[in-house]
Amino acid sequence: MRRAVTTLGILSAIALAAGAVGVASGDDSEELLTIDHYVRVKSTVPAIAGQIAQIYVRERSEAGAVLRAPSMGDSVVLFVHGAGTPAEVAFDVPYADYSWMAFLAHAGFDVFSMDTTGYGRSTRPAPMNDPCNLAKNSQPAFVPSLMPAPCPPTYPHQLTTIASDWDDVGAVVDYVRALRHVDKVSLVAWSLGGPRAGGYTALHPEKVQKLILLAPAYNRAAPATPPAPLPPDGVPMNTQSRAEFNANWDRQVGCPDQYEPAASDAVWSAMLASDPVGATWGPGVRRAPLTTTWGWNAAAVAKTQIPTLLVSGAHDKQVPPERVQTLLADLGAPHKVFIDLACSSHNAMWEKNHLLLFRASLEWLTQESVKGTQQGTVKLGY
Repeated sequence: MRRAVTTLGILSAIALAAGAVGVASGDDSEELLTIDHYVRVKSTVPAIAGQIAQIYVRERSEAGAVLRAPSMGDSVVLFVHGAGTPAEVAFDVPYADYSWMAFLAHAGFDVFSMDTTGYGRSTRPAPMNDPCNLAKNSQPAFVPSLMPAPCPPTYPHQLTTIASDWDDVGAVVDYVRALRHVDKVSLVAWSLGGPRAGGYTALHPEKVQKLILLAPAYNRAAPATPPAPLPPDGVPMNTQSRAEFNANWDRQVGCPDQYEPAASDAVWSAMLASDPVGATWGPGVRRAPLTTTWGWNAAAVAKTQIPTLLVSGAHDKQVPPERVQTLLADLGAPHKVFIDLACSSHNAMWEKNHLLLFRASLEWLTQESVKGTQQGTVKLGY
């Protein structure tokens, strides 16, 4: 079942619940639902500041789990994506058993994912639709019709900020809390989703139950305050073609059969489906905004007391394991575990050891431990 709703406070939550009742009749309580939500926010993205933007939220849940419980208690999870891949592609891959969201939903969780502004089905600011805003050296590859000379940018700044991302995350967290009548949600994030979810948690620990961070892009020396001027000069977005996607993944392969070509095909197909404009540029690309970051540094994470699970693929060359171990050392949380995941890259959730990752996340969400460990390092898949 797929349904689109717009956040209108409590009325939207009631309407959604009432509209879904018919689906769970008979023996359908274990049917896995997919529900689309669109959360309206007053944007703080510099290029569209003050305008209303829509944040796309996907929900996966078993019909019975949502409709029978007046509150989901501590069983609500929100996924936050990284720098290039929208959340429904990263965490809900339509291939075999590779959907992390579906795995947790079948375990009884009400699972949400969100695309921050500029990604997937969320509002894409106008500068992203102008090929002239690509880096000059990228224009020939992706928009050959502009050649022989590159065109000047119409918006020569980075597009989004970590603060606008935190505002998007906050709007969705509050929407989900109201929708499911819970005080807190658990956050699961990947790559640049680390600063997005971790930074939000540092600001609003009262709204976060647990944290799970896969390959978090942590910089202990990140500045505490935004740069001036804001937004800084630069290109507003980047792109990735299928050839670049493959090359980036293949350079992180460290063991036989680390990933299935069919899984890669499914991910790329979903990537282009999430960006119908980018799919028409050159060979077909995914577009993502460039984000100015600050704030999620050693001082911020030292104050974080939320139970945190950190995961790193042994062959990750985008966020190397030692960088994640630095975060483990700096975290103030008394319950914190680092998982060293064998035969895995930055794309661990799309690879052969994905179920080890999924099961570890379920253990953390339900038991606040992995293999009985609440603090330290756990090796999986060796």
